[in-house]
Amino acid sequence: MAKKILVTGASGFIGFHLIKELLSLEYEVVGIDNINNYYDVNLKYGRLGELGISKDEIDVNRCVQSKKSKLFRFSKLDLNDRKGINNLFAEEDFQVIINLAAQPGVRYSLENPYTYVDSNLSGFLNVLEGARNYNLEHFIFASSSSVYGLNESVPFSVNDTVDHPISLYGATKKANELMAHSYSHLFNIPTTGLRFFTVYGEWGRPDMAYYLFTKAIYEGNEIKVFNNGAMERDFTYVADIVKGIVKVAQSPAKSDTNWSGKSPHLGSSSAPFRIYNIGNNKPVKLLDFIAEIEKATGIEARKKFLPIQPGDVVRTWADITDIEKVLGYNPSTTLDVGIPKFVTWYKEFYNIK
Repeated sequence: MAKKILVTGASGFIGFHLIKELLSLEYEVVGIDNINNYYDVNLKYGRLGELGISKDEIDVNRCVQSKKSKLFRFSKLDLNDRKGINNLFAEEDFQVIINLAAQPGVRYSLENPYTYVDSNLSGFLNVLEGARNYNLEHFIFASSSSVYGLNESVPFSVNDTVDHPISLYGATKKANELMAHSYSHLFNIPTTGLRFFTVYGEWGRPDMAYYLFTKAIYEGNEIKVFNNGAMERDFTYVADIVKGIVKVAQSPAKSDTNWSGKSPHLGSSSAPFRIYNIGNNKPVKLLDFIAEIEKATGIEARKKFLPIQPGDVVRTWADITDIEKVLGYNPSTTLDVGIPKFVTWYKEFYNIK
């Protein structure tokens, strides 16, 4: 892996866990985040605190040095700040970018569509331009299983067409893949897109189902079970996601010399470009998932069954053949291990006895 890595979305769920792992491997990391209020900012500041970055210093200084690692610095910076992003690239000598910053959430995209254009398209372009102008060795970015949309072929393969997203969020992630490929083709930038599948774990996002379920259970409230529970998700523990990202970061995308535009493999290209699914390859029924949370909390949930929501898909299932073959990726954390770890963290963070 290269010497200096930029991680965008540093106060986010995956970004936080990734930075911890990169620092344990003794790589120099610069993290940026705009720390927006899409969800509780105290959780974001809490993650940064675990990385040795204090809220008080962020409010005062443009760049904050971690108190826990000489290898980590943080700047509060929005991807839409074109000048700020360009200055960051001019000042630093990044070899690798891992772009995790984005406006997440399928349902929220129905309410605030312009936020997704600003963050996921305009902001993404600013980072791509940094990669183009400052001789980057590898550009890695977060895509999503949401790109599969109306695809009904399972498991979801990177060689499936993804031309029918059913949420604006999914459409912006598909657009990211197209934008990145064009830059790989035009400017020979090694670029890898990672389609994450339903990530869960400690320090997670409060808008995710497992977090909402746990919160409702401890507060004695009903949990909302959409599509009357007839849903399946390829739940993937955050440490397995991070393991996959690190493997990708250590292996820049290369041109596929056998690639043909007449019968293209959709996960690769004649340009130095790859798409990988990172999932668990084991879809779980939603009610079985809830049962694991009930087991970990020791409390039976009160369930309110509801119709499927706009933008939701019934099932996700990652075909991880490509990343297994190319990089030896092998997720290993089962729900009966991952869910208790999350619940233990949740109780400690919210002081639940």
